[in-house]
Amino acid sequence: MMFNDINGLAVVACVIASMVSGSLWYNPKTFFLIWWKGIGKTGDVEPGMEGNMALTWGLTVLSSVFQAVGLALFINWVAPAFGGASLVSGLTIGFLAWLGFVAPTNLVNKLFAGHGLKIWAIEAGNHLVNFLIFGAILGAWR
Repeated sequence: MMFNDINGLAVVACVIASMVSGSLWYNPKTFFLIWWKGIGKTGDVEPGMEGNMALTWGLTVLSSVFQAVGLALFINWVAPAFGGASLVSGLTIGFLAWLGFVAPTNLVNKLFAGHGLKIWAIEAGNHLVNFLIFGAILGAWR
């Protein structure tokens, strides 16, 4: 189980999928306005158009790459316990990774930032969708 066992095209597909799902999730017609107000922001700002956008988008893409590679390694390591890598085992492992690592970490961050459960649900929900998509892609695309 090394980096050689990772499907690079599947990782690229995960990154693209995360950009698409994020743009849908944080669209002004879905959760953006609720999230924006909930984190204490005001004014008419387009989603993702504040600050140094080259840095923001570069680190966003890099983060998706690291998540996809990390989950691929995790799937390769854990999938034998689920009968091997598949769409179903990938979904299951993606969910368990989200539940065990992402959701609780994000919850603590949101609570101490004073953002509450609604903001946690929006942010953690986006991560859940991504981890399920990543798990499905990485588990099925061998």
